[in-house]
Amino acid sequence: MALVLAAALLHALWNLGAKKAQGNHHFVLASSLGVALLWLPVAVYVGVDELPRWGWPQWAATLLSAALHLAYFNALLAGYRASDMTVVYPVARGSGPLISSLVALVLLDEHLGVYGALGLAGVVGGILLIAAGPALLARGDAEQQRRRKLGLLWGLLTGATIASYSVVDGYAVKMLAVSPLLYDYLCNLLRVPLALPPVLRDRGGFWPALRRQWPYALLVAALSPLAYILVLYAMQLAPLSRVAPARELSMLVAALLGGQLLGEGERGWRLAGAVLIAAGVVGLAAS
Repeated sequence: MALVLAAALLHALWNLGAKKAQGNHHFVLASSLGVALLWLPVAVYVGVDELPRWGWPQWAATLLSAALHLAYFNALLAGYRASDMTVVYPVARGSGPLISSLVALVLLDEHLGVYGALGLAGVVGGILLIAAGPALLARGDAEQQRRRKLGLLWGLLTGATIASYSVVDGYAVKMLAVSPLLYDYLCNLLRVPLALPPVLRDRGGFWPALRRQWPYALLVAALSPLAYILVLYAMQLAPLSRVAPARELSMLVAALLGGQLLGEGERGWRLAGAVLIAAGVVGLAAS
């Protein structure tokens, strides 16, 4: 739980940076290159002992995870360009653990129990309450309605990618016993060539984008791997169906940041969602 709480804070912080960057494929590549450089010394230290023991299952999981994380980051950034953070983020974070926990129950033979099921429902319900408040349901002008619908759609798509990579990564760290730090680093390294084609088709836009967005790219490069490495270590200690929903405590931080730094309102709905999320986490811990 301590690992997940720390990861939740870091996750919300780097998402705030990604939202403020308003980036696209250039930002994806810049962030991946930043991770490759910043985390190289630690990855080399860990990889010297572990990499010789890797076989094709470990490399296959790494490549698949790299592709899924790339799809996730692109979908998330597209959502942030199209809509508000308080729509995209909670829908993505709410639908992701629901799908991943259900898949874990079926494929990884995990069990929730009554308290776990109620906790999962509480976490997901609280996040959806935050997302489906007046901002989504109120009638507004056509442009506002369009932005909210786009945010919902991109959030759901992002949630599907979250569920997909959570199951793959949970299998890798639990069943294949890979180092979370090395695994996350190599996943990112493999994302670099996968992220290159759209940038090469738009070469002239990379350096201007980097000059505008480099502080946010550096923030993502530093905090995003750290947040997810903590989650991967948590997956080694607890079932995926507990870890995935508990990660959504980042929604509490994101709600506060959205209200204070991005000027987004509806604090009553956020407070009600936060209470439901907290109750859900208690249920998960009790299970």
